[in-house]
Amino acid sequence: MLKQDENLSFIIEPQLGQRSEQRLDLYFSIPNEMGVNAQTLSEESYFNNQFKSYLAYNANNIHLPLVRSRFVSKNKGEQRDYRQNLNLYCYQVRLAIDADIKETLKIEDPDEFYQRAGELCEQSQSLLRKLRRYTPEDEKLISFYTNADNYLSWQIEQSFLKLLDEGPRSSDYAKERNDLVNFCKSENSYREEQQYNSESTLKDANRITNKMRLLQRLIEHGVILNRQTRYLNSYLKRLVKGSVTAVIMALVMIVILNARATFTEVTATLILILGLIYGLREIFKEDITRIIWRSIVRGRPKWRFIFKNSVTKDKVASQFIWLEYTRFKKIPKEVRAIFSKRRQQNKLAAQWLHFASETRVNAREFLPGYDSLHQTLQFSLAPFSRYLKKGEGKLYHLESNKVSKQAVERRYQLNMVLVLTERDKKLYQRYKITMNRSKIVNIELIYSDDGTKQE
Repeated sequence: MLKQDENLSFIIEPQLGQRSEQRLDLYFSIPNEMGVNAQTLSEESYFNNQFKSYLAYNANNIHLPLVRSRFVSKNKGEQRDYRQNLNLYCYQVRLAIDADIKETLKIEDPDEFYQRAGELCEQSQSLLRKLRRYTPEDEKLISFYTNADNYLSWQIEQSFLKLLDEGPRSSDYAKERNDLVNFCKSENSYREEQQYNSESTLKDANRITNKMRLLQRLIEHGVILNRQTRYLNSYLKRLVKGSVTAVIMALVMIVILNARATFTEVTATLILILGLIYGLREIFKEDITRIIWRSIVRGRPKWRFIFKNSVTKDKVASQFIWLEYTRFKKIPKEVRAIFSKRRQQNKLAAQWLHFASETRVNAREFLPGYDSLHQTLQFSLAPFSRYLKKGEGKLYHLESNKVSKQAVERRYQLNMVLVLTERDKKLYQRYKITMNRSKIVNIELIYSDDGTKQE
């Protein structure tokens, strides 16, 4: 369920059905030595800059052999239907090729690697042939087909070039590498024959890349739901701030009136006292407001996402988001028990961060051809690495009375417990996330328990 995305981010991808409800809780144990706390990283800052949530139609755990071609064959009907079916097909192919390329690059054995790469090449060729087999005759649909074909051809070519660049190299597999190179060349030639991209665009790496990003957004139209963000409790926060200000000002006025009664004339002492009073007001007003506010909103959702179909504008789902620092005693006992199973050396002083999302699908049925919703929650750990120490240490060895040394990098470990609640079932998982200043080194599933809620 949880997997690494980019260097310093990971994603969670649960699936949602019609009229379903789902709650996801994440409890982070962040060692104090990482320097992450409410003062250095506020919940609002993390939510606005480091967290993303998407909902898309029918795109869960897609691999190339599972991509369904029946969507692109439905070129009879309304223009909107054809575009949605075409976009869904291309979107699934893109997700599938990305997932399969990442898995293939993890294979270290050259024989197994090139066997898998050859299978991916054949599957990709088959999917492209299916797309091009159903070229629309209606001129109004040609532009949609052209954009999809152009992007998919380029994206697949880039994926296999990455595979060739980062995969194992051996002269024993020259034929297999040559087959992959020829496939990339054929796709490049195909786009040139179709005149999909101008010569000036092809010569500029930035222009061709930006154009393909634009085409990618176009094929996501109707597949990825539009998201609207609503900040909850904003009026309540203003009310709390205004109430605290009113109370403090009343107290200040009382002190000022008493001071004026004592000092009948304006003196340096009176001015000093008034200045001191106003200074104390500014010092304590923000602290008091923050303490009261945090006590009021503790346990309440802070944000709400509303997801709508980008074509019909119908509301499909809504999602509430919680994010707050907490204490270990406030964590549910089942989660505390999982954290307590760690080895003694891993039980360091830590900050506890709780994230929760509660998603409710409002749609009774999806558009024709769509079976489910694929949710993507992306978390960046970039702010967690901000205060990590740079550089490497040294490990010394004694070999035959000679001292040798080996460079070692500094690594840090986050522990995280994931709780997924669907109906009466709960899934508990604990992950160990190993990271350094530049990337997530490893994500390891330590514990997993699929239990049923006891009434």
